[in-house]
Amino acid sequence: MASLTKYMNKNKKYRVIPGFGLTLGITISMLSVIVLIPLCSLIIYTAKLSPKEFVRIITGKRVLYAYWVSFSTAFIASFINAVMGLMMAWVLVRYEFPGKKIMDGMIELPFALPTAVAGIALTHLTTTDGWIGGIFNKMGIKIAYTKLGIIFALVFVGIPFVVRSVQPVLEKMDGSYEEAMEILGSTPFKTFVKVIFPEIRPALIGGFTMAFARCLGEYGSVVFIAGNKPFKTEIAPLMIMSKLQEFDYTAATSIALMMLITAFVILLINSIIQYKAAKKAK
Repeated sequence: MASLTKYMNKNKKYRVIPGFGLTLGITISMLSVIVLIPLCSLIIYTAKLSPKEFVRIITGKRVLYAYWVSFSTAFIASFINAVMGLMMAWVLVRYEFPGKKIMDGMIELPFALPTAVAGIALTHLTTTDGWIGGIFNKMGIKIAYTKLGIIFALVFVGIPFVVRSVQPVLEKMDGSYEEAMEILGSTPFKTFVKVIFPEIRPALIGGFTMAFARCLGEYGSVVFIAGNKPFKTEIAPLMIMSKLQEFDYTAATSIALMMLITAFVILLINSIIQYKAAKKAK
């Protein structure tokens, strides 16, 4: 018995942070205070409405168009981010060049930069007198205060999600498969489609969904460049703020609840994709 106890103690796995009950309790408490309680309060406040009133609020003509502007621009921006983010991750992983570390650090600038600052800067750049807006204005294309301006801002805030999702996968890829394809006479495009893309596809889809979720709820960087024209460039987060300023809390929480449900659905899809990819990798 003594030898058995000694053997068990010898093979016991010690954790760096002891006390499962304590750490689990702190985790649940922080999660409840930061996430669960605020979200539950939103649901409880909306539950005071009757189903008819709730449907009337979320299906208003102006609200529906705000949803359409948010969803359409977020999807287009996320698609652009998926393509451009893949290219940027490829360059950062596969090539060596001066200033690579600086460029790699700049990818996370949208995370650190206050969204209001980004919105003001992007608006100045894309107006008819701005550096970028002036060039496009000569071609008859307006960026600021249009849907194109919203997409421009959402691309800025969403690009890090795709790059940081794809980059680790590219770094861990074994180059022997690419070399084998090259020896067999495969073209670079065929090698990418048959070998590389299947490996990075789950990460790329994950980055796309995360960027889409972020773009869908973005407010600070969009509110300045959008122009906020009803039935033209008014986004759903702005509708929530407008209702709050009018002290119409029931309408604001109803619209916010729909955005919350959408975010949960997007994150659920992302989790399912990542789970299937991890299961397939095993």
